[in-house]
Amino acid sequence: MGLVVQKYGGSSVADAEGIKRVAKRIVEAKKTGHQVVVVVSAMGDTTDELIELAEQVSPMPAGREFDMLLTAGERISMALLAMAIKNLGHQAQSFTGSQAGVITDSVHNKARIIDVTPGRIRTSIDEGNIAIVAGFQGVSQEGKNITTLGRGGSDTTAVALAAALEAEVCEIYTDVDGVFTADPRVVKKAKKIDWISFEDMLELAASGSKVLLHRCVEYARRYNIPIHVRSSFSGLQGTWVSNEPRSQSEGQQVEHAIISGVAHDVSEAKVTVVGVPDKPGEAAAIFRTIADAEINIDMVVQNVSAASTGLTDISFTLPKAEGRKAIDALERSKPAIGFESLRYDDQIAKISLVGAGMKTNPGVTAGFFEALSDAGVNIELISTSEIRISVVTRADDVNEAVRAVHTAFGLDSDSDEAVVYGGTGR
Repeated sequence: MGLVVQKYGGSSVADAEGIKRVAKRIVEAKKTGHQVVVVVSAMGDTTDELIELAEQVSPMPAGREFDMLLTAGERISMALLAMAIKNLGHQAQSFTGSQAGVITDSVHNKARIIDVTPGRIRTSIDEGNIAIVAGFQGVSQEGKNITTLGRGGSDTTAVALAAALEAEVCEIYTDVDGVFTADPRVVKKAKKIDWISFEDMLELAASGSKVLLHRCVEYARRYNIPIHVRSSFSGLQGTWVSNEPRSQSEGQQVEHAIISGVAHDVSEAKVTVVGVPDKPGEAAAIFRTIADAEINIDMVVQNVSAASTGLTDISFTLPKAEGRKAIDALERSKPAIGFESLRYDDQIAKISLVGAGMKTNPGVTAGFFEALSDAGVNIELISTSEIRISVVTRADDVNEAVRAVHTAFGLDSDSDEAVVYGGTGR
């Protein structure tokens, strides 16, 4: 039997009972003959609690020490899980991200993996152990400092280890039964998807679907690592994410599906740069300022310039957490760029319709906007790709809008199929 990498989220190991339940599942995989490597997140809300504690001590904690603090959560989980496995009569060894060979760049709090050298992990599993790895963390190539990979980084850790170890599959265990056509906390009639392509999953993840992180799916596609999203609270088959369907029946189902799902995101804010001179180089200067502040942006819209003034407005969306940094950076650059003012709005939400079938099916865009119109939802920004349509609306309208679009495209299940066992959707 081959090697399997399993990842368990915080809701799966939220307490002692959860850890023991996860340990039993891991041992079952080991008994079938697999070599097993496990990546684990911090217990429950541990990371949030550590962040709150740091903010009470220091309003702006230093990046290096902040990372050192946050990695404690995963170290607790990995040690307790190893103990639980040993209690079941199997050998397990726990490893921090640096011990597991997860090498990153030097950007604290949102480092990127640049290499994985899993020599110690390979030795451990070759000796018959179950290897338990702390997710979300690594060590910088320069300086050898502890780093964290940002929210959801344990998913990326798991896929990166699966690629380095040439695993058969990376199993992502969470508190839902797979990938659904919408967030099951918002749409109770959301359907579980049996198989979804990397392409569609990348768009859903980038559009706010929380079950998998965009970076995780991107890494899996690059190294062609199949992902199996499953619940640690049930024994049901989950959702396979891969290049090709695993069976002919799955392929036939996907061929007829125009839309894969509806995603939404309430973690973004909108910045509008008002009164920008409409001449070459102005937009470049604005977005170079944002890039130099190490801020990722999402949607961008530029208005037609007013003939009388020669000025235009440029709006873009970005993570709320980066809002203050973006405003400060633009204010410092105001004399050089020459815009009039800035507007900041964090009461927005993004709704996205995703599906490879929309490339060859006319009417999808019209149906999307008609559903929003019928629900009385106003649109502020629009962005599209070949397989995605995204709009920005008021945050207060998002739940109703998601349900309206989900129903309009025939995605509703006949029963309340979607179950969130742990309450978080991750």
